[in-house]
Amino acid sequence: MKVLRTIVHHSPECSYLPDRPSSLDARIALEVTPTQLGEMLSRGWRRFGPTYFRPACSSCAECVGIRVRVADWTPSRSQRRILRNNRDVELVVGEPTVTRERLALYAKWHSFRERERGWDPSSLDAESYEIEFAFPHPAAREFSYWLADEVGRKRLVAVGIVDEVPGALSAVYCYYDPSLADRSLGVFNVLSQLELARSSGLSFVYLGYRVAECRSMAYKSRFEPHELLFERPAIDQPPRWIDAATSAQSEARPR
Repeated sequence: MKVLRTIVHHSPECSYLPDRPSSLDARIALEVTPTQLGEMLSRGWRRFGPTYFRPACSSCAECVGIRVRVADWTPSRSQRRILRNNRDVELVVGEPTVTRERLALYAKWHSFRERERGWDPSSLDAESYEIEFAFPHPAAREFSYWLADEVGRKRLVAVGIVDEVPGALSAVYCYYDPSLADRSLGVFNVLSQLELARSSGLSFVYLGYRVAECRSMAYKSRFEPHELLFERPAIDQPPRWIDAATSAQSEARPR
């Protein structure tokens, strides 16, 4: 791993919990192998392009690493319905790429989020897209989802950016056509990763961070069984993952 720069970014407003400040430990690095990335994922780090990051807030620990145990995972009733409703969607797994179709879909999705959630406008162009979503990396994968119209012409309806490391997949980012919101394509993307991980004999799918008080992150806890990362171990310390159901029972037990 070749670390080019280490940054601790402080913000007066957290993107998940706006009433709190936030700190982010970030490293810009090259030549990171899938094995090295897997070790970082197991310790709560995430990758976005050439940037590797992890929360570093001293007064808040709401961002908790979450991963699903693939062998024990069973889709819920609502998740089975989402799988059925998207049987006509074709999944193609390949390397991340930049195309006008992807840029247009991202712009459409982000504009919807700007209206619905008050996001700042996006200025993402082809160059920025390549750095953020298609940066060359041996672990990088793209899950593209295609839907055929009445005459058989296929159009892109969702894109999931995924990292594949030894024993696991990591969900990095997903955007989709907001006009198909009733299909729950974001959830379908995670379900597709879980199904592929199971068929490939992988152990985990990392979903980033669980933020219990953030409404937009609540869906992650619906993939069960899942584990939560205890604290923020250093890269030379063994990570401790705790079964979420066991942890919840322990917290609810009278003391």
